[in-house]
Amino acid sequence: MAFVSITRLRIRAWRFMPAFALHAHRSNAQVRQADGFVGGSLLADRKRTFWTMTVWREPEDMRAYMRAGAHAAAMPRLSGWCDEASVVHWTQPDDTLPSWMEADRRMRGDGRPSNVRHPAGTHGDLSFDPPRTAYPVPLRPRHPHG
Repeated sequence: MAFVSITRLRIRAWRFMPAFALHAHRSNAQVRQADGFVGGSLLADRKRTFWTMTVWREPEDMRAYMRAGAHAAAMPRLSGWCDEASVVHWTQPDDTLPSWMEADRRMRGDGRPSNVRHPAGTHGDLSFDPPRTAYPVPLRPRHPHG
């Protein structure tokens, strides 16, 4: 079994983009070295919206990554930077990356909004526009885990 984690963040104003980009870069470097990380993908959508897909051997591996390092440093800032933020998780039989359309479907069906201080009207009910799925960026482990 593999554990899939999808996040969707919309940065509410351009002025937050430099800090967000810096923290995203650091978090991406961290995830590539994280124990149990199998692979993933990043998607820059429209309107300052960013999706992250990660696949893990175990949910505990993902939680350890979340609570440490660069990712842990970025998390408290997101509630002020974002006007939409949501997450969805599921398990699947293998570690194949799902499609972005599957990620969107699951986010709308089973996802939950995260806490943000300045929510947009579409935040609570996850009624955001469908993602632009062109040009995803692969996210691979630095050292593949056996």
